[in-house]
Amino acid sequence: MRVRFWGTRGSLPRPGTTTLRYGGNTSCVELRTDDGTLIVLDCGTGAYGLGQELLSETPLTAHLLITHTHWDHVQGFPFFAPLFVPGNDWHMYAPLGLGGKLEETLAGQMEYSYFPVTLDALSATLSYEDLAEGEVQMGGARVVVRFLNHPAPALGYRIEADGASVAYITDHEPFSQHRDEITGLPLHREDQRHIEFLENADLIIHDSQYTAEEYTGKVGWGHTPMESSIEFALAANAKRLALYHHDPVRSDDDLDRLVTQFRQSLADQDSQLELFAAAEGQVIDLKEEDGAQTRAPIHAQKQPAPCPLAPGKVTILIADDDPVLLRVTEAALRAEGFTPLTARDGESALNIARDVHPDLILLDLNMPVMDGWTLINLLKK
Repeated sequence: MRVRFWGTRGSLPRPGTTTLRYGGNTSCVELRTDDGTLIVLDCGTGAYGLGQELLSETPLTAHLLITHTHWDHVQGFPFFAPLFVPGNDWHMYAPLGLGGKLEETLAGQMEYSYFPVTLDALSATLSYEDLAEGEVQMGGARVVVRFLNHPAPALGYRIEADGASVAYITDHEPFSQHRDEITGLPLHREDQRHIEFLENADLIIHDSQYTAEEYTGKVGWGHTPMESSIEFALAANAKRLALYHHDPVRSDDDLDRLVTQFRQSLADQDSQLELFAAAEGQVIDLKEEDGAQTRAPIHAQKQPAPCPLAPGKVTILIADDDPVLLRVTEAALRAEGFTPLTARDGESALNIARDVHPDLILLDLNMPVMDGWTLINLLKK
C-alpha cells in the first residue's frame, strides 16, 4: 500500500515562503493498494495537483472519501480534473447526516454565484453514498468507518490492505482530558473507542492542529493537540504517526522545532513510535513485513466497565429539535445494535416515552412545545 500527501494544511490554504517544505494546500491524501485500487482521502486544495497527475490515467475507477464538507476538505472538488473526463468512474462517500445529501452539498458549492461550472457539467460518472459507522469494501481495501468528535458530522477512515493499515483522522478532538490515575489512559469511553480504532495501525494520519498550550483556548473547535495525537498513537501501539492538518499560522520552522521536541520526548520514553509532520509530496510505502499487527501492545490497557445497556433489545429515545443531530445519533446507535426512536419536540417525546417505555432517553433540554425539564417532571409522575 502506497500513501502520498497532496495537502496537509488545515482550515484554509496557506501558501508562502514560510510553508514551502510542509505545504500550504488543504487536506488531500492519495492511497493505492497493490491491486491498483485508488482511494482519495478528502478533496481540499491539494486535490488540484493530484488531479493533474491523474489525467494520464484514463479510464479511471476510483473512490473519494470525504471526512466532512467543511470548505478546507472540499475546496478542490470543482478543480479536480478527473471529474471532467468522460469514461472515468468516481464513487464518492461522506458522513450521513450532513443536513442534505452529499450530491446536494457539492452542488451548492458549485452554484453560479460561487463557480462558473455546475455539478451537472462534470463528464465523469459519479455515484454518491452517505456513510455511518461500519465497513465498506473498496476493491482490494477494507475500509472501516468511525464518527469523529467535530462540530459537524465527520468521519475517520481506517484502510486495511496488503497486510498493512492506515488510519486517517482529521478534524477530531478528544472527548475528555480526564485520565486514569494508574494507567494514564483516557477515561472517556469514546476516547477508548478511538484508541481501539487506531490499534496497531502501521500509519496514523492524525489531526494535530494545536499544541496543548494553544488548545486551552480552543476547546470545542474540533481539533486535537499534538500531545494528544501522540498519546493516542502510543496507547494504540501504532508504528508511525503523521502530524496532520497543520494550523495556518504554523511555519515550517515551527513544525521542525515541535517535531524535534516530541521526538526527544519519545526517545526519553524508549518509544519505537516513528513521528513526523506530514509534508506535501511525501510518499510512504507500507509493506506487509513492516506491519505492526503482530507486535504485542506496549501498554496494559484498562478494560472498560461493561455497558449496563448492552445492544440487542435495548430501545433508546432521542429527543432533539436538531434534525442533523437526530440523524447522526440514530445512525450511530443503530450501527451499535440498539433500537433508536426519535422525537422532534417535547410533547412527541412524552407520548413516545409513555407508550414505549424506552430503556434510555437522550434529551435536549431546550425543545419547542415542551422543554426537557418539563418532560422530565411529567415522566416522574
